[in-house]
Amino acid sequence: MSPALQIIVADDQAVVREGLTALLDLADDITVTGSAAHGGEVLELLEHVPCDVVLMDLRMPVLDGVAATARITANHPEVAVLVLTTYADGDSVTGALAAGARGYLTKDTGRAEIAAAIRSAASGQSTFDAAVSCRLLSALAAAPPTRAADPARDGLTTREQEVLGHIGDGLSNAEIAARLVVSPATVKTHINNAFAKIGATSRTEASRYAFRAGLATP
Repeated sequence: MSPALQIIVADDQAVVREGLTALLDLADDITVTGSAAHGGEVLELLEHVPCDVVLMDLRMPVLDGVAATARITANHPEVAVLVLTTYADGDSVTGALAAGARGYLTKDTGRAEIAAAIRSAASGQSTFDAAVSCRLLSALAAAPPTRAADPARDGLTTREQEVLGHIGDGLSNAEIAARLVVSPATVKTHINNAFAKIGATSRTEASRYAFRAGLATP
């Protein structure tokens, strides 16, 4: 039997944290290893608590969910962030995804759906509920055209293209290092260089580039 997925629940309301913890602990393959009242506490927990997925609220004091997601994506790329929030407006959705969130659910989502989304996020897949999907499609339709992705024009080396392709496939830094037989530090250097060349600020943006350039398969 595979080890249980390790989850941190982040929400500024104690009753919500406690309720989610109780519900998720009913699943045989999920265990809550920590809870946090704001993004700063999440970052502190990640320094010493094992975690596969952070179930993240957005509107929190001290450090909100979007800012916390961006920091997690940058400093703990092996940890997936799944947003669970009351808000499904376009700015909230696109802000969270740009920061690197792997999925986005609203709080009227049922326990079974949340558990399924956690499993998907941990495996590198994205999950959105119906309301969020509509908002995301509307935001994409209203967005200005994106410039063509051209690795040669952007000066990407062959190895940087490989790394972007693996990011698009949902691999973590550690998984990319193992696939390429290099150190995680080398992978991080390639990522930083590639991000600078293509103007990406998150793994989500890098994934979109990889898809457009044919470096990864959507």
